[in-house]
Parts: sequence; structure tokens; C-alpha cells
Amino acid sequence: MKVLIAYMSQSGNTKKVAEAMFDAIQVEKEIKELSEIESVDGYDLLFVGFPIQAFGPAEKAKQFMAKYINGKNVALFTTHASPEDSEDLPPWLEACRKAAADAEIVGFFNCQGELSPDIMEMLKSSDHPKMKSFAEQGPSSKGQPDAARLARASAFAKEMTS
Repeated sequence: MKVLIAYMSQSGNTKKVAEAMFDAIQVEKEIKELSEIESVDGYDLLFVGFPIQAFGPAEKAKQFMAKYINGKNVALFTTHASPEDSEDLPPWLEACRKAAADAEIVGFFNCQGELSPDIMEMLKSSDHPKMKSFAEQGPSSKGQPDAARLARASAFAKEMTS
């Protein structure tokens, strides 16, 4: 089995998860940022990772998936600043699944990452009450993804490749 871990990371959260997955995988593997990828030919499994932005997959991730994952076996992974039990999260994750609808989704991992200070300030200045609420929750994301979340990411990667 040959695996590619393809990711984009805005603030480092998704990169940490991608690296934890890469370290856990015990088959032939490569790790690359989405912007470095010119072809996905020859890979049996693609891990595609990205942050949640604007309530769904980051635009660069949507563009990558539209171009590269049609008919491929894909394990999605995403980071977001919300706790995993947030009532806001399910529709965001569904938007990610829809963006990857042309692939054979074999697994999906998500975890909380740390909200960047720049995004927190942008949310605070919003007129929208929900955005202000997200900003208020931001400090609780400090230090994420933590060791436990990275261990879960490693276990997910092992499961997908065994």
C-alpha cells in the first residue's frame, strides 16, 4: 500500500495532525502540502487534511479535492476551533463530506485546534452574535490539538492503513 498525506494548514494545527498521522503509518508513505502536489497517481490511499473555514472546508482544500480525488480512496481529516461535541460542528463536517463526494471516503477524523489570535480578533469585531460567541470560546481552544487528540489522529491513521 502506498499512502499520501496531503494537507493545508493555516495556523499549524492541521500540520501537527498530519505529522502525527504520518509518524504512525507503517506502509510506504509521503507527506506533502496541498500546494506541492501535481499528481496523486500511484497512491492507494489519500489522507486529505485541512482546517474548517467559513463553516466548511477551506477553499484551497475544495479546489484540491475537485481536481484530484475523483474515484480515489480518501481519508479526510480536519481541524476546527470548536470542541468536538459542539452543536455547530455537524453541518460543517457534512460540508466537508460533500466537497469530497466524488471520492470513496473510507474514514473521517476531526479534532479541535487552537483558534488563531488573528481569527479571534476578526470574530470579536463582527456584528454577528454567533461570530462574537465563537470569539468568546476561542481561549478554550488554547494548546489544541493536545497530546490526546494527536494520539487519536495516530490511531485513526493506523486503522486506515491496516
